[in-house]
Amino acid sequence: MQALSPALASWLADAILVSHVAVVVFVLLGALAVPIGAWRRWRWVRGFRWRLTHLVLMGVIALQAWLGALCPLTVWEQALRRRAGEAVYRESFIEYWLSRLIFFEAPWWIFVAAYSGFAALVLLLWWAVPPQRRAGKVS
Repeated sequence: MQALSPALASWLADAILVSHVAVVVFVLLGALAVPIGAWRRWRWVRGFRWRLTHLVLMGVIALQAWLGALCPLTVWEQALRRRAGEAVYRESFIEYWLSRLIFFEAPWWIFVAAYSGFAALVLLLWWAVPPQRRAGKVS
């Protein structure tokens, strides 16, 4: 098996960072879309699989915070940057801009409180705007 080249490791780290931003956007915009979509009568915001994915993902994020665990995407990105010979927080163009969108310095308890509160909001939205299964289809 050929070793992972530093250039490929760096590219993969950037790809993971992009994926991480996509997860954050999905969670945040998903929570906004549910009440707005209910008000606007958008049927897709009640899609069971979509809502379940959103709820489970937010639950996993909150659980990681309570356990004091780093997100696996962060762990993989940092490992790949080390493999590339980069300092863990040395910034490529993509990393510079995207990391500023989703990372900031704060005491750990702030993250636990924020993630827990957001998970509670997602759970509340599950109750306030319940998802619906399509009749006659197995979800």
